Amino acid sequence: MKRILVPTDFSVHADYALKVAAQIARDTNGEIFLVHMLELPTQMADAVSGGADIPEIMLFMKKAHQKLESLLEKDYLEGIKVSEAVKLGRAFEGILKSSVKNNIDLVVMGSHGSTGFQELFIGSTTEKIVRTSESPVLVIKSENTNFKTDRFVFASDFSKEVYGCFNKIVSFSKIFGSHLDLVMINTPNSFKSTGDAQKIMKNFVSEFELTNFSMHIYNDANIESGILNFAKSVNADIIGMCTHGRTSLYHFFNGSISEGLVNHANIPVVTFKI
Repeated sequence: MKRILVPTDFSVHADYALKVAAQIARDTNGEIFLVHMLELPTQMADAVSGGADIPEIMLFMKKAHQKLESLLEKDYLEGIKVSEAVKLGRAFEGILKSSVKNNIDLVVMGSHGSTGFQELFIGSTTEKIVRTSESPVLVIKSENTNFKTDRFVFASDFSKEVYGCFNKIVSFSKIFGSHLDLVMINTPNSFKSTGDAQKIMKNFVSEFELTNFSMHIYNDANIESGILNFAKSVNADIIGMCTHGRTSLYHFFNGSISEGLVNHANIPVVTFKI
């Protein structure tokens, strides 16, 4: 994880993400790309695209740069190469463009989560990035002064569709020396016998060179609660998921397990796009 992108809105949760990114960069001899997306009112954005010089916009840009400069003075960033930028535009689009442009290995983002009507109607930039990013996305929910991934829970149906994504999971776990807890969640709507589930998982792992791992079958009412309850039962440090990146009506009616975990998990969640 040599090139790490950290979007910031200067909130406390973004600061949590930056602290974790700093720990990862220090451990992997990596560098951080710190970006703030300045979302302007529509009339201002139109003026910018037309080449007009608007004092208010210049003031916003100046203030954002000042805040970034203050962040660079944090003790936890000492000795780490950090590049900073302020960009105009919609947050999630700008973050995705920055990720591609800078050949990012990992996006680290903060999230406070959401529930109820706020979750249904508003969503968040973090959820959109999780759904669409080609780079892995690590979501940090709380302050983590000693970020570790000793117990890494990976939940899946272990189908062939996941092979490419799982290669990324394995690479990630090896970088951090994680023990992989591979788990298949059994639910009433998608039940498999223990023998069938074990066979599927054994056939799956036989395609990979794994050493530090264990396999589990966990029964619960639904997949999301199963993942969260299993992670708690093994005292997991992090949860990993593959995401399809589905959008539009399919996403609206069927939801996303990865995004649900981003909202509801108390520990870090890392997602990899299939």
